[in-house]
Amino acid sequence: MKSRRRRHQHQLLFTFLLFLSQEIELLTAEAFTGTYGINYGRIADNIPSPDEVVTLLRAAKIRNVRIYDADHSVLEAFSGTGLQLVVGLPNGYLKDMSANASHAMSWVKENVQAFRPKTSICGIAVGNEVLGGDDYELWEALLGAVKNVYKAISKLGLADAVQITTSHSQAVFANSYPPSSCIFEKNAAQFMKPLLEFFSQIGSPFCLNAYPFLAYMYNPENIDINYALFEKTKGIYDMKTNLHYDNMLDAQIDATYAALEDAGFKKMEVIVTETGWASRGDDNEAAATVSNARTYNYNLRKRLAKKKGTPLRPKMVVKAYIFAVFNENLKSGQTSERNFGLFKPDGSISYDIGFHGLKSSSADSSLLSMKAVQAQGLSKSYILISTISAAASFLFLKQ
Repeated sequence: MKSRRRRHQHQLLFTFLLFLSQEIELLTAEAFTGTYGINYGRIADNIPSPDEVVTLLRAAKIRNVRIYDADHSVLEAFSGTGLQLVVGLPNGYLKDMSANASHAMSWVKENVQAFRPKTSICGIAVGNEVLGGDDYELWEALLGAVKNVYKAISKLGLADAVQITTSHSQAVFANSYPPSSCIFEKNAAQFMKPLLEFFSQIGSPFCLNAYPFLAYMYNPENIDINYALFEKTKGIYDMKTNLHYDNMLDAQIDATYAALEDAGFKKMEVIVTETGWASRGDDNEAAATVSNARTYNYNLRKRLAKKKGTPLRPKMVVKAYIFAVFNENLKSGQTSERNFGLFKPDGSISYDIGFHGLKSSSADSSLLSMKAVQAQGLSKSYILISTISAAASFLFLKQ
């Protein structure tokens, strides 16, 4: 009798631990881990394979990654890695997804459900910089696409694990200086407010693409480059809020918070989904240098590592995805557009801000990868082992 009861307790313990391990895996897929992430753009014909990119990112201990589509070779490469992935629904799909809920369901099934939970897809970015852009039909389609994608993940039981967002450029604002004066641009506002209402209901943040580089390039006569680069500067003073800003990124984020508050969404979080600095540009892009790019990205890493908020929202820790992993040689536009990468196409570093590239010695790369894997697995293993010990003690003490 006693032996049978013990076997039953063993079965209960095993079932409980299996459930627990699955729950821990799901929980780690839900949130932005820490404060630092990166955008993995692939408009290039000379960058490393997705498998090599995984090695690179794990060695750098960068866990939060955004891509601009849902390429299956990338999703497969990220399987089992622990990297938190936000996939993108490109702008070209929005009109169809807005008009056809069944197409949104098919897309989610094929590109998200089919790969979870082994690939930790924690978000879907529905379009990118739609409002404020040139295609007004996309403005009209955005909210419908967002709602249909959300309905799809809800029906599939993924709404608690996969966050729905869309990113905005500075073009959605009418004014951003000083930060407290910022409001949404009149035309964008009529589409923005219902979108924010829906995001508020489902708990999504406001996603901002913020580039001090572009702001400085637009107005170099009136902006101190040190202010844009997080270097020592007198900064700016906002008389309305009585707040001082020593760097432009904080000011851009707080301008966004001011616009959100003006629109009635004071509690919504702002996450920076793109920011970076070009390391090379055309003749009229004098600020696009290796030195400036290194300074911006190094200082940004330091700023994010402090895990602090902004002057207006000191308790709302700033989180940012850096643009981008690689220089992308097939991008159109000015030379700067092709030179935002922290890494060169061969996997070596573009400049030193503390990361190691794929071109370092094989021993060094192997050691870094192992350390990264261990660092990423530590907290999960510790939690699991601690809970196993507690559960085992409880069950066997009951004998």
